[in-house]
Amino acid sequence: MTVVPYKDDPTGKKSQVAQMFNSIAGKYDFLNHFLSAGTDIYWRRKAVGELKQLHPSRILDIATGTGDFAFETLKLGDKVNVTGVDISEGMLEVGRRKVRERGLGHRMELQLGDSENLPFEDNAFDAVTASFGVRNFENLRQGLAEMHRVLRPGGKVVILEFSKPRAFPFKQAYNFYFRHILPVFGKLISKDRAAYTYLPESVQAFPDGPDFLTILKEVGFTSPQWQPLTFGISSIYTATK
Repeated sequence: MTVVPYKDDPTGKKSQVAQMFNSIAGKYDFLNHFLSAGTDIYWRRKAVGELKQLHPSRILDIATGTGDFAFETLKLGDKVNVTGVDISEGMLEVGRRKVRERGLGHRMELQLGDSENLPFEDNAFDAVTASFGVRNFENLRQGLAEMHRVLRPGGKVVILEFSKPRAFPFKQAYNFYFRHILPVFGKLISKDRAAYTYLPESVQAFPDGPDFLTILKEVGFTSPQWQPLTFGISSIYTATK
């Protein structure tokens, strides 16, 4: 079953996800840090650390949103250049403003684009990253296959995504927070209740853990690995081409 933000909307998931992120773009960064108690910052740093030994110079950040993960990858070195792609113009505009404010336009470009139909040549990037975005793909395998296509041989993919805690009692506490508390604060701050009811629903529907590793192998990646973070609230997935 495909999980969508607006259940009464006849348009497809891709269109609805773009609409949802456009509506919450102005509050997105604050909500990320507030609702995760700042843990999302640690998660991003941990995920970017997976690229240190690769020494990439060309990085593509998929579903880049307001660019937080892309900014973190720039810390890998002065020779790093990153391109961010997202389907939400509202999120990108917030990200572009941050790029201008930080004077990083010579190293970072954010552009509108479909992650399932990337406008780049084969083997164009040393690394491809995505944080909290792949579960929003309309066609997960197609999106991952595109990430594989534009990655150079020997390159690495790093995906940070929400996952489902499995251990008692954290699983039960997490589910209560995700289903009953997070949507209330999300609606109060963003004024879009659908966005923060969609979040737990999309996480529940996402094939996390070993299931996701299987899909990575199916689309052509090798040596896929899974690293749960913070009792399994989120996970880092890595693989090579």
